[in-house]
Amino acid sequence: MNECQQQSVQCPYCGELIELSIDCSAPNQSYIEDCSVCCHPINITVNTDFDQQVHLQVTHENE
Repeated sequence: MNECQQQSVQCPYCGELIELSIDCSAPNQSYIEDCSVCCHPINITVNTDFDQQVHLQVTHENE
């Protein structure tokens, strides 16, 4: 399994596609990262299932 993988997500603020580097060594995590386009803080929730599929959820900072 790769320790890190790239995922494209849509910023919940500006709607632009941005690339995130996801650390796959932790199966469940939540953190805030600024959008590389509009600089707004995005809540990112990462869950990895038993098949090593990564599921992302991105929301506004206060959601």
